[in-house]
Amino acid sequence: MIQYFQKEGAGIVEVERAQADWIHVSAPLDNSELEYIAQLENIPLDFLTDSLDIDERSRYEREDGLRLIVINTPVPNADEKESDALYITAPIGMILLEDRILTISAMENAIITKFLKGRVKNFDPKDQRKFVLQLFEQTVFQFLDGLKKLNLKRNLIEKELYNSSRNKELQQLLRIEKSLVYLMNSLSDNDLLNQKMRRSDFLGIRNDEEYQDLFEDIIIDNSQALEMANVHTNILSGTMEAYASIISNNLNIVIHKLTIITIILMVPTLVASFYGMNLAHLPLKDTPGAFYIIIAISLLLGFLLILVFRRNSSK
Repeated sequence: MIQYFQKEGAGIVEVERAQADWIHVSAPLDNSELEYIAQLENIPLDFLTDSLDIDERSRYEREDGLRLIVINTPVPNADEKESDALYITAPIGMILLEDRILTISAMENAIITKFLKGRVKNFDPKDQRKFVLQLFEQTVFQFLDGLKKLNLKRNLIEKELYNSSRNKELQQLLRIEKSLVYLMNSLSDNDLLNQKMRRSDFLGIRNDEEYQDLFEDIIIDNSQALEMANVHTNILSGTMEAYASIISNNLNIVIHKLTIITIILMVPTLVASFYGMNLAHLPLKDTPGAFYIIIAISLLLGFLLILVFRRNSSK
């Protein structure tokens, strides 16, 4: 789907192509549509296809006077499978044309929605440099929001695990761990992209103090988000290891108790098995009340074993 926008008053409105300052391309798209857009806007086809690749890393590129920026953004995972991450990452491609900017994404993205609904302060698609910086800024905010939600969910699951050790809670912790890995890797890629763009002055803002300060703030916020993701990942890894140790310890306690019970029951069973033999000479064979005497001996041996195990456990 291809949409054309321009700023009108305080909001963004959809217009015809000739009036547009911002072109947004979103899925679903087939190859013929991509080729049509590439020819219409005189854009290399790989600029579009690379931006739609879910596994594409954050980077920038120049070709034929055009500039491409690909940045990874967090997206809630629409797949409800219990084994999948709660958050994945998807790239947004930004192609800086001569008189307008083109964005392209493989799936619906909350960051683009913010711009479309006019929720980004002082947004004007005519100013390409500011548009790119604001999109970078909103990406960092989206990462921070996702990290806060994941951390809150982790705290709630940990409270549940204090009272139970069900597989459901452990599976949810694993999903959070996978999400943090996705977010941390993308934040690291975005950080490298920001550093390279600053060194090369890719946006041409080195002599513009306002934009330079904004870019510095974005780099700092992205670094803080990366550090936060790293801390959450370490905490979650420690939590998973602690619960694994607790479960292993509880299992050892249960096995220990079952072993003691087995030994206690084994001795009376052994005495009874002797008297189950078909032999001519057995103690108490002809004694009246031999059955009750044997039962009493078996119970006495079992009681003595209980005393022995209790004394050993109290040491």
